[in-house]
Amino acid sequence: MTLGSHLGEFHGLPAFTFPDAGDTSADVSAFPSPESVAWRIAVDSYESEEEWEDAFARFLKAVDTERVRALIVGAWSDAYDTGPDAVIGALLAARDRLPALRGLFLADILSEECEISWINQGDVTPLLEAFPDLEEFGVRGGNELVLSAFRHERLRSLTVETGGMPAAVVRAIAASDLPALVELDLWLGTSEYGGDADVADLEPILAGTRLPSLTRLALRNSEIQDAICTALASAPVVARLEVLDVSMGVLTDEGATALLTGQPLTHLKKLDLHHHYVSQALCTRLLETLEPTGVEVDTDRDDADDDEDDDGTVWRFVAVGE
Repeated sequence: MTLGSHLGEFHGLPAFTFPDAGDTSADVSAFPSPESVAWRIAVDSYESEEEWEDAFARFLKAVDTERVRALIVGAWSDAYDTGPDAVIGALLAARDRLPALRGLFLADILSEECEISWINQGDVTPLLEAFPDLEEFGVRGGNELVLSAFRHERLRSLTVETGGMPAAVVRAIAASDLPALVELDLWLGTSEYGGDADVADLEPILAGTRLPSLTRLALRNSEIQDAICTALASAPVVARLEVLDVSMGVLTDEGATALLTGQPLTHLKKLDLHHHYVSQALCTRLLETLEPTGVEVDTDRDDADDDEDDDGTVWRFVAVGE
């Protein structure tokens, strides 16, 4: 699977792309009200005629930013070769002009602009520290991604999308103090693209000793999906979840059996397994066990297909890697 479309909405608001500098048809008077959309600001990743921070400066002049509730950072120049330091610097410099900001997504970048594993990231911790009223934060790309353990009183949703998430980032999230966090979505990826976390790095999350408000947990897009599900089968955090998402990864009968024979999952509203390598027989058992109790179970195999070499070696892939 490739990332083929930009965010259509964010923080409960429809996305609206701020016009680029060459769009002579752009009419400021026809812009939506500042608080009604998630503003997407982007430049061409390849041979851009404008730097992202210049586009952002135009945005600050054209829009009443004191009313803006959500921002989506799209591509910056040469995202495959340059990190977002200038982007982050521009956002930090403008924090006093964004008092109503509640949602921020960094790097809404498609595969055709820059593959997820090629996106150069940086230290995103200052953004979380500078915007204490944020309720939702998302970031895409694990290459050079840095995050330190942090405390945030109001953050309700945290999403980190990668083709390979550094273990240090996983450990930082697990060590963070986030009393209001309801939703955590981690795309752990593969070792080929820098994903070196293991189940032990997730232990503070799984133990339920952190994140007291968590009700939606996604640990997905992982090559160690079986090990994650085996741990989840007895993880205390599961008892207070409404949604458990283990989709997009290399989930086989081993992990699915662990979920089926582990602690009860009948309290869940949804169990998401889509893009998996589980046998049809076991998918049927999961559906027959959980759906009668009201659990929505997504067992769509999606585009997950085995590749087998002549020597019998079987290759399985996460949904979003490169």
